[in-house]
This record gives sequence, structure tokens and C-alpha cells, in this order.
Amino acid sequence: MPTTRRRRDTPPPRTGGSETEVLRGFLDYLRASIAAKVDGAPEPQVRTSVVASGSTLLGLLNHVTWVERAIFLGEDVTNWKATFRASPDDSVADVVARYRQTVEKANEVLDGCSDLTAPVPRSQPGKRAPSLRWALTHMIEETGRHAGHADILRELIDGSTGR
Repeated sequence: MPTTRRRRDTPPPRTGGSETEVLRGFLDYLRASIAAKVDGAPEPQVRTSVVASGSTLLGLLNHVTWVERAIFLGEDVTNWKATFRASPDDSVADVVARYRQTVEKANEVLDGCSDLTAPVPRSQPGKRAPSLRWALTHMIEETGRHAGHADILRELIDGSTGR
């Protein structure tokens, strides 16, 4: 069993009072949590499954990157199962950087949105888009779910715990 290394837990954010500020604050909190779980994780364990489902730490972050791209940037994903695998050529730093760049682009889109009932903007006209409220709520659920998986996988890999 790996030696436990505890990181200081980061409490949930104290955001402004509007619904948009609360939703974006919690999403950013979860985004930082999942990126921190993967950042600095050792090779090859970061891409080796230690659970029966086949999930890997690097694959989880790669998947969440693609979900962000699909929801907020309107990119098409034709094979969701494939998003759970990072390329063998990608380092941990590459996948973490790609995730952070995607989040930055998604936040640029979100910064231009003020109406939670309006659809998320799409670069391709005629492409159906969810409401901003739905998109934010879904990304909180998706990122939170996989951040929890990442917590367990990282602890199994090297004993690292905490948010």
C-alpha cells in the first residue's frame, strides 16, 4: 500500500450571491480539484488502471476535457468511449495543460453569457445547444463525479489525498 501523503483540503468556494456566480464558482472549484489530482501524478501509473472498470487517472481528465469542449465550445465527439484514453504520446503535463486551456476557452464563452435560460453560444449555426443553466449544472455534476473517481485513483496510485 502506498504511503499516504495528505494535501491540505480546500473548502468549497464562497461566491457572490447570484445563481451564475454560485454555479461558476463551484464549477471552477471542481475544475481545479480534478486538475490538481492529475498534475504531478507518476508515470506509468497515471495511465494504468487499478480498478475493474479500466478507468485511469489520465483518462478521466482527458474525458472531462472533451466534455467541456462539447458542452461549452460546441465540438463534436463521435466516440465518447475513446475520450477516456489519453494518447500514449501525451505526458501528464500535456493532458493537464490541454484541460486548463480548454477551461480557459470555455470561460471566455461563459464570460459572454448572462442569461441562464439562453442557449450556450455555438460557432456552428443551426447546431442545437443546451441552456446555460443546464450546461453549468451538467458540468458541475460531470466534473464532480470524475473528481471523486480521481481522488480514489490517485490515492491508490501513490497515497496522495485531499483536494
